[in-house]
Amino acid sequence: MEKYGIIYLGVITMRAINDIMAKRDQIVSIASHYKFSNVRLFGSVLREEEKAESDIDFLVECSDDCSLFDLISLKNDLEEILGRKIDVVTPDSVHWTIKDKILQEARPI
Repeated sequence: MEKYGIIYLGVITMRAINDIMAKRDQIVSIASHYKFSNVRLFGSVLREEEKAESDIDFLVECSDDCSLFDLISLKNDLEEILGRKIDVVTPDSVHWTIKDKILQEARPI
């Protein structure tokens, strides 16, 4: 039973990563529209530890004039194009206790 769970999780993870990479240009364009750059993936999808209910975690850099509204709009647009729950954070918004781990783990899409 566990073996099938592992195989199933692998399929979910590869599907999520493939979907992200297939829509990479669209994701980067949307981020740029909302004044974000350096779009990176981190979290369970990247580590291949994703579960069916897992969200997709993105780390983005914010320009000087981006707002919370821009961040929420980016999140909503990414959820729409990827069909999954999304979490979008900036390096400044991440709690200091996990910031270094996230920065080390994050990989550009």
